[in-house]
Amino acid sequence: MTEPTAPNPATDRAPARDFEFVLRVYWEDTDAGGVVFYANYLKFFERARTEWLRAFGFAQSRLIDEDGVMFIVADTRVRYLRPARLDDLLVVSVRPRLVGRATLVVEQQARRAGELLAAGEIRVGCVDSAEFRPRRIPERVIKAIQPDPKPDPKLLAA
Repeated sequence: MTEPTAPNPATDRAPARDFEFVLRVYWEDTDAGGVVFYANYLKFFERARTEWLRAFGFAQSRLIDEDGVMFIVADTRVRYLRPARLDDLLVVSVRPRLVGRATLVVEQQARRAGELLAAGEIRVGCVDSAEFRPRRIPERVIKAIQPDPKPDPKLLAA
């Protein structure tokens, strides 16, 4: 079995659905029992969301500098199903579920060799980077990350 490789944001264009980011569990990610500390899954999810945006050409630092906006986590729900351990190779996915004017909700999962370890739903808000007040997500970001529309059943019947 070959190990998955991390996406290269410089050359890969990820679809809005099922973006995957590969990471290795390091010693610093584990607790005294050698298991990934539960809060670190939130860090893994954050990294995957950052790379998901970067795959569409939206570095968060540029969104701050050019648009004056940043994304903040407003709510998290995570289920922990199985432990990850030191040196495990994890695939962390991002799937947009809802893209609103100033909020987006994504479903995220962490898997090891296909086995689901943790699953979460993260609600992220867009805010003014200077005042931390809600702001609209830039239109070009909304267009890029919008979940794929469901196909028109009439077209499928043709």
